[in-house]
Amino acid sequence: MAAGNDEFRIIIVGGGIAGLATAIALRGPNRSITILERSRMLKETGALISLQPNASKIITKWGLDPFLESAEPQADRGFRLFDVTGQLAREVPLSTAQYGADRVLYHRQDLHSALRDAALSPERPGQPVDIRTASPVVACDAESGAISLVEGETLQADLVIGADGIKSIVRTAVLGEERKAIPTGISAYRILIPTQSIQDIEGVPDSVKIPEPAMTSMVVGNDRRVIMGPGRGGKLFGIVALVPDEKTSEESADDSWVKPGSKAQLLEAYAGFPQWLRDIFASAADDGIGLWQLRDLDPLPTWSQGRTVLVGDAAHGMLPTQGQGASQSIEDAEALQAFLAGVQGRPSREDIHEAVDKVFQARYERVSLIQAYSRQQARPGTEKGGHTVNLDPGQFMQYNCEYDGAVDWLSKHPSGQHNGR
Repeated sequence: MAAGNDEFRIIIVGGGIAGLATAIALRGPNRSITILERSRMLKETGALISLQPNASKIITKWGLDPFLESAEPQADRGFRLFDVTGQLAREVPLSTAQYGADRVLYHRQDLHSALRDAALSPERPGQPVDIRTASPVVACDAESGAISLVEGETLQADLVIGADGIKSIVRTAVLGEERKAIPTGISAYRILIPTQSIQDIEGVPDSVKIPEPAMTSMVVGNDRRVIMGPGRGGKLFGIVALVPDEKTSEESADDSWVKPGSKAQLLEAYAGFPQWLRDIFASAADDGIGLWQLRDLDPLPTWSQGRTVLVGDAAHGMLPTQGQGASQSIEDAEALQAFLAGVQGRPSREDIHEAVDKVFQARYERVSLIQAYSRQQARPGTEKGGHTVNLDPGQFMQYNCEYDGAVDWLSKHPSGQHNGR
């Protein structure tokens, strides 16, 4: 790749987890990185989020563990599966030795803050990232790398990275047409309560109450499932309850996540489930329940155009049933880091094309498979079309978590394909 003495100018649209991770990954000598975030970054959505072993390995390689200590990481030691009667049906332990890293739970706001600190830290390689909040992007010229802001300002970059989520403006510029997120027929109630508040609820299994060793508990029945477990060092208990849209009895929101949820409707949707689970729901504050109408994307024909590339939900929005959304964003960032490592100065358009083409080769089939499996695991709540993944949950966990970076993946899968599809 060509190198020069000029600065490599990178603009990242979106300051969420995908945008911050990408900025951290791409910091280096002679690089100027700007994040444009439409919000004021005053508060991230409150919910628990996981980084799977495939992402935790990358975080450690980047030297971010000291930053993430402030986020009170909670290592998850496995899964417990309860049936609709509340009886334990199966327990699947997880260990660091299995995949070379832990599955780690965070409060989303804590993880976001820790990544922001790392992006801004003068102790990391290269210049600290320039984060511009309250800077909505209204247009992108994907070919030239020009970005237009709502106030009329135009910025020019050698590389534009669209990390602006499932309703991405940059995606429209890359594809030349709008690809809206697809309603999946599933809604998710999200709840955060103090872990202490479930200790005195009658009938809650001791294994659910105990935050150490932390394990994710799931209650599955028919077309509904609950995923729950401790976070923020065991102080919080996070709950996600997935329900087909028609069982929420609530009008759908016009986006993927922001709407208050009704405790009464949640309890109605889970009638017939264990009383101890319903009592946990009932312990939540009336205004402490959020409702997300979940949407995802079909695989896109491309992630790049000219000097612009997509990452994270902008490229491959997926359902949360595998907990891989944030982790796949981390993988995208690592891939960009790997294939842009040879760019030491201002890159030509050909340099950018070569790098982002390798990113797509290394990432597309893998992430599309994870998208498909995440959608498949939501059935029968959603019966959307697409590929059937012929792997059982244990095989897919292995597929997810044994990933060891984009260069390694591409060397083992030169076509980018996998025989699980």
